[in-house]
Amino acid sequence: MDPGDGWLYGDVRGTTIDSTTPLTAADRCDRCGAQAYVRVVLPVGELLFCAHHAREHAPKFAAVATHVQDETDRLLAEHGAGAGAAR
Repeated sequence: MDPGDGWLYGDVRGTTIDSTTPLTAADRCDRCGAQAYVRVVLPVGELLFCAHHAREHAPKFAAVATHVQDETDRLLAEHGAGAGAAR
C-alpha cells in the first residue's frame, strides 16, 4: 500500500454490498471490530463503522462517500437509553 493513500484506502473492502441491505450483527466496524451500524459506500468499495467511529470519521468520508446508510437509531431500540449517552 502506498503510504500516501492514508486510512481511507487501507480499510476499503473488496466487494460492495447493496446499500439497502440491513446491517446485521455479523457486520463489524472496520476500525475496532464492534458491531457496525453505518455503511459508507465509496466509489471503490465500502467501509463499515460502529456509531462511535462513524461520528469520528464523518468529516473525512462525507466528501467522498456516494451513500451513507446510517442505522444508529437501532442502538436505542436494541440497547436502551444508555446507548445514546456517549453521543
